[in-house]
Amino acid sequence: MTQYTDFFQKHRTEIDKRCTPLLNAYREKAYETLQQQGLPSFESENYRHTDIAQLLSPDFGFYLTDAIALQPRKVSPCFISNMSAYSFFTVNAWFYRENNAPELPKGVFVGSLNDFSKQYPEKFTQYYNRQAEEKGKGLAAFNTLFVQDGFVLYVPENVRLEKPVQLTQIGGGQINSLINRRLLVILEQNAQAQLLICDHTTDDSAVFAATQNAEIYVAENAVFDLYELEETSGKTIRLANCWVEQARSSQANIYNITLGNGQTRNNYQIDLKGEHAEAHLYGMAISDNRQKIDNFTKINHLVPNCRSNELFKYVLDDEATGIFSGSIVVSPDAQKTEAYQNNRNLLSGNDCRMYSKPQLEIYADDVKCSHGMTTGQLDETALFYMRSRGIPKNEAVLLLKYAFTADVLQGVRIESLRDRLKLLVEKRFRGELATCRNCI
Repeated sequence: MTQYTDFFQKHRTEIDKRCTPLLNAYREKAYETLQQQGLPSFESENYRHTDIAQLLSPDFGFYLTDAIALQPRKVSPCFISNMSAYSFFTVNAWFYRENNAPELPKGVFVGSLNDFSKQYPEKFTQYYNRQAEEKGKGLAAFNTLFVQDGFVLYVPENVRLEKPVQLTQIGGGQINSLINRRLLVILEQNAQAQLLICDHTTDDSAVFAATQNAEIYVAENAVFDLYELEETSGKTIRLANCWVEQARSSQANIYNITLGNGQTRNNYQIDLKGEHAEAHLYGMAISDNRQKIDNFTKINHLVPNCRSNELFKYVLDDEATGIFSGSIVVSPDAQKTEAYQNNRNLLSGNDCRMYSKPQLEIYADDVKCSHGMTTGQLDETALFYMRSRGIPKNEAVLLLKYAFTADVLQGVRIESLRDRLKLLVEKRFRGELATCRNCI
């Protein structure tokens, strides 16, 4: 870790010079936090299977400039047929400015974190880094220390976006590199929005590492859908935090789908802070070779009459490793809570490994809560039945795997995206190279 703290001290002027004073103002506190807590390692209770300190121990280079010769719409257009969307890009964590930017409804801001801090300084100060500082630790502070730019979606009161916002996050370059992404989503009272985030890399010859802090605020009666799709290379490291705060009668639907990666750690925390708030958290991972996917989740029921539903599914093959650690905490004041958690895993090979730890902490007595976990292989009886009806083995295996994932995909509320994801999953099970940017 000392290589990073030393780098910060030596290059502070260069780190700050392309960022606004408001963005730079949070670095000193982040430096202190990182010095005190360090990066998580195997010794940390919640990182038993993913050693962040070891993953970030190589001498990665930083992207401290947005001057990269890359045209996103040519490299990674991420086209999804029949889906009309407001389309944006970040390149190595910098917001990519285009001359023909989409025209947005009045009052809506979609764009650069630096620009947002200049145009809406009060909103920026009110929301930026609050959850990261309160709930994050060393990894979150590391991101805050080095972040250069980011992406902001701000939807003011009573505004409903009729089209989804699509953000394609591109990691480019042919040398080992480390970038620090930042996402800030603010939905004010009665607002509605859908955000699709696609992660891609342009080159698989170098190790590409990315940390990410996402802070999401869903105000009273607001509705927000987030879809995160990772399709990167086998040398990619993704270390992502996502914090969600929900007010009264709000709804948040969060999906994370991993179809291609190297090593991934996703941390999700949802705090239900207003009565009648509702949260749905879904995840799906398809991993083979030596890929590793680690999902850690925590849903806090802090007030009465809230509901949450959580479902994560893994399909593993070869020497892939899957980890799921999920916690639902019901506070003493959170009576009339309904909370459900389920983790189901399908192991297709003898050398893949799955580690699962679903948890409930209930401190209230008038609740409906349940959690469960199953891990197994394909149903041999079903496989035999399908083969006896003339279906080839490979096709039968594909159909069973596809059926296993169907209930996660079925909840996607953008029909064109749901259809595309079904096609991508089918091609992934067939072993075909297909991504949302070329699967037309």
